[in-house]
Amino acid sequence: MEQGFIRMAAATPKISVADPVRNREQIAGIMAEAAGRKAKVIVFPELCLTGYTCGDLFLQTSLLEEAKTQLMVLAHETRHMDLICFVGLPWEHNGKLYNVMAAISRGRVLGLIPKTFIPNYSEFYEARHFMPGHRKAVEISVQGMDGEEQTVPFGTELLFRCRQLPGLVIGGEVCEDVWMPDSPSIRHALAGATVIVNASASDETTGKDQYRQSLVESQSAKLVCVYLYASAGEGESTTDLVFSGHNLIVENGNLLAQSTRFRNETTYADADLERIHSERRRMTCFEVSPDPGYREVHFDLTPEYLRLERQIDPAPFVPDNQQDREKRCEEILAIQVMGLKKRLEHTCCSSAVVGISGGLDSTLALLVTVRAFDLLGISRQNIQAVTMPCFGTTDRTYGNACALVKQLGATLKEIRIQEAVTMHFRDIGQDSEVHDVTYENSQARERTQILMDVANQYGGMVIGTGDLSELALGWATYNGDHMSMYGVNASVPKTLVRHLVRYYADTCGDRTLADVLLDILDTPVSPELLPPENGVIAQKTEDLVGPYELHDFFLYYMMRFGYRPRKIYRIAKLAFSGTYDGETIGKWLKVFYRRFFSQQFKRSCLPDGPKVGSVALSPRGDLRMPSDASSRLWLEELEEL
Repeated sequence: MEQGFIRMAAATPKISVADPVRNREQIAGIMAEAAGRKAKVIVFPELCLTGYTCGDLFLQTSLLEEAKTQLMVLAHETRHMDLICFVGLPWEHNGKLYNVMAAISRGRVLGLIPKTFIPNYSEFYEARHFMPGHRKAVEISVQGMDGEEQTVPFGTELLFRCRQLPGLVIGGEVCEDVWMPDSPSIRHALAGATVIVNASASDETTGKDQYRQSLVESQSAKLVCVYLYASAGEGESTTDLVFSGHNLIVENGNLLAQSTRFRNETTYADADLERIHSERRRMTCFEVSPDPGYREVHFDLTPEYLRLERQIDPAPFVPDNQQDREKRCEEILAIQVMGLKKRLEHTCCSSAVVGISGGLDSTLALLVTVRAFDLLGISRQNIQAVTMPCFGTTDRTYGNACALVKQLGATLKEIRIQEAVTMHFRDIGQDSEVHDVTYENSQARERTQILMDVANQYGGMVIGTGDLSELALGWATYNGDHMSMYGVNASVPKTLVRHLVRYYADTCGDRTLADVLLDILDTPVSPELLPPENGVIAQKTEDLVGPYELHDFFLYYMMRFGYRPRKIYRIAKLAFSGTYDGETIGKWLKVFYRRFFSQQFKRSCLPDGPKVGSVALSPRGDLRMPSDASSRLWLEELEEL
């Protein structure tokens, strides 16, 4: 459970209808297996000790008494298991029958949660047997295996809090409860529950699985919680219904795992409770307010380090699925284009200036500008695409820059800056043979000065090209490429820039343009500020600051969830296993934190630019960070790894 990770399970045993002894044996076997796999929270289906489809057999005293007895046996079997388990069964109280979910752990029954909403429509007729549960918990007595009487809370307003992991607070609801507008899980989450367990018996009809998954995902997202859903499967009576054993484990709206339908199985996932707390902390409108009506039951688990089985995406900004990726690309392009369109309209501007280097970022900025001009009905020739060759420019990038502008129909303007930069070196006493930061930045600032002045000439606007990854690292020349009049790429990470350009190449319908874009994609990322070696790029950005796929990964988990360095390092090793070793990841993670903190002053005065995703660094929006903040805490933690 270190760093908030905890293994959970949703299990569907093959039950025998009206045979609590056999069902208890099946459940106990799964519990033992789950404990062996270090699962700490496990939920079983609704009424699984008897079977959901018992019908009027629920009115038989023999069945009710045996179910209660077998629950006590199950509870006894947990005395040497390090988990908390939720099991469904019928329970008689004050002469009425309730559909309950029992929580058991360390040999005891911790509480009984009755179903709130009793369906009595279509194929459901539970009101024939069961009463709706009451919110306020009352104390009832149960007799344990040793003959000792136990006092157990019975009611819906129960929370189960782990002593060793304060972040683990569990609330429960039963099947139909989650389908209702006023589901108990809403109150549970607002009272502090971070995990919701649901024991269900949802029969299968055509298309119902998609709706069920959507429902559980949306409930988890809305309540910012882990939602653990276990449903009945094979073994239930098929007199009228078939159950598929559709189990779901969802974390803040994200599906971690689900079972294969029509196969009884146990579904495992490593949930991240720190992620839940981080999201709730960030969302000022999500207010947890302890409810005096709730009864808290404490339980114990032994903390232990997990060998994570969780899938960690190495490219969190880029969807895996091609269809989703294409949709994301089109959406981001639309946001960029509409942002620029509005700014052009507001300023009554019919001209734009873009510095074109033959690299990815300036290519994307030009593509966005072209689309904005098309929407406004302005001639593409009003886009002044300026290429400014200097000491580091290669034939490849120069050729691609010119070909790109030609294919897009913008106006190409070539301004060679070697002479101007050399003169500037003489003015400030810079040795042109010394290839230091002054040598590099002088070129970047000369280019920006030219773009600004050309924009004045044409009454236009300088469109910024820098991306989110560069801003995070401060990989921009202050008042050089750092500055523009509108930064269309400001919240697009480098790993996503590549996919946007590729998407444009795949969908533009122009083979010549696509070939140019593909060659740009194949060109190493470089500022081209140092002279080439044998005609090829000598200065590769990722050799200097590290791989952008790592930095984008670090940025996402630092900014989106507030993960500490030790946790980012842990999940990065898992995500990039076989690509980067721990030493390499640690090296570049240190670079990331040093640069992120030291370069905030550049982000404090960024030009406007549209936010396109959940991570952005605008000083007016997502990141209100002092420029003088110390990085000591973060770097010291990395040194301890």
